[in-house]
Amino acid sequence: MRAEAHNVASWLVAHARERGEAKAVKDAERTLDYRALAGRVARAAGALAAAGAGRGARVALLLGNHVATLEAVLGAAQLGAIAVPLNTRLAAPELAELLDDCRPAVLVFDAGLAPLAEAACAGARHVPRARLAVPAAWEAVLAAAAPAPLAAVSPEDPLILMYTSGTTGAPKGALLPHRKTLFNCKNAGVFFELGPEDRVLVVVPLFHSFGLQILALPTLWAGGTVVLQPRFEPSAVWQAVARERISFLGGVPTMFAALLEAIDRERADVSSLRFLFTAGAAIPVGLIHAFAARGLALKQGFGQTETSILCCLDAADAVRKAGSVGRPVPHAELRIVRRESLARPPAAWEDCATGESGEIVVRGPITMTGYWERPEATAETLREGWLLTGDLGSFDAEGFVTLAGRSKELFISGGENVYPRQVEAVYEQHPAVREVAVVGVPDPTWGEVGRAYLVLEPGARLDPAALERFGRERLAAFKVPRSFVAVPALPRTASGKVQKHRLSRGDGPFSSRPGAEADAREK
Repeated sequence: MRAEAHNVASWLVAHARERGEAKAVKDAERTLDYRALAGRVARAAGALAAAGAGRGARVALLLGNHVATLEAVLGAAQLGAIAVPLNTRLAAPELAELLDDCRPAVLVFDAGLAPLAEAACAGARHVPRARLAVPAAWEAVLAAAAPAPLAAVSPEDPLILMYTSGTTGAPKGALLPHRKTLFNCKNAGVFFELGPEDRVLVVVPLFHSFGLQILALPTLWAGGTVVLQPRFEPSAVWQAVARERISFLGGVPTMFAALLEAIDRERADVSSLRFLFTAGAAIPVGLIHAFAARGLALKQGFGQTETSILCCLDAADAVRKAGSVGRPVPHAELRIVRRESLARPPAAWEDCATGESGEIVVRGPITMTGYWERPEATAETLREGWLLTGDLGSFDAEGFVTLAGRSKELFISGGENVYPRQVEAVYEQHPAVREVAVVGVPDPTWGEVGRAYLVLEPGARLDPAALERFGRERLAAFKVPRSFVAVPALPRTASGKVQKHRLSRGDGPFSSRPGAEADAREK
């Protein structure tokens, strides 16, 4: 195979040659067929090169759901550069930290996010050499740029650097190579039965693995049509399904709860839909039944940024296997091993018996190559080709996986990962706070939300409104705790580690002072 064929952008070249007039992508502003998209991506690569990006350079993207985002990702790929999607919901200090970590040559940002981009750059030590605003500057540089040729890459060359975090709270960039994206697309092709006739609605953000790696790129790999919506609004989703003859769409469970409420009100025409797809958190069985009653199958998936899709539960098993996340995907070798054996080399790991919980580990072409400039974190997560997911689960007799929790401390709020240590580090800077521990607690709307247990400085009084404002100035809104509880002390082990499971249960001598919970205003 020629080296150029390993490049994900080669898919567009092939589609443009073989079926150039087929629709590739559509947003509120434009519709592009494959010939036009391939041409714009080649010019995007040329524009990024002219702006200072080269092979291996990082191209940071502070962009929403529109065509330019996919052009920038694939343009970087064509050039041999690395696209770095940034979460537009982050606060400026958080973005500045990521800019300093990845040191991009170019920042492409939405014009509407210019104040956020400027604040992030002002707070960063590393400022990108070039900044391009979408649409004005982007269209100008594309019009002036000469198309760049398709770069020769190896399957292991990084395509995307996508940020996630561990329990330490330090942001880590997962390096996702061209090889991983290809095999993830093949898995999606099997599970979604993808073909050129598919029209896929993407309303989850493209800066997440869900929107980019599980929905958009697999659709382009298969030669289908990606229909982008800038934000989630239930009525608009159902209107787009009818107008665009959508074949499937994906979302997190909270989105489907809102879609269910709107489907009858909108009298939506859903005759074009083959199925719905959900991931990011557990889906209530009641939602599966409710959509099934309306003739819509709801498929489920499980994965993470470092692997994308790991397990899939098809519609036929959704009710029978309620609570399971399905069977492993074809291009992944998945094991569940006893956690105490993980200290040994992989050859000596002990597999769990059927029904026994252990840590989920996986190897195969769908895994990342490592974390950006984090050799210790990479060595901790990747062991002789095996990736430790940090998730706990068990196999049943039929090979279906059921999750038992997470060994890492993160919780998921409305489909967004929240890493408590990062939130704690912010609140440790508050002058009234001596110690803090954040845990996820159940929430009927968002699945889980944060609750902060605080040991206050002597003489300080719990002020939830002030604590909320403090957090919103430094964190994305979804990371700010929804309640604050004052406690005399945090429960700890003999070695000094906080016992967060006891906080979640609310037992022990650390119980909040009288009235503290009442002071904790729920947002």
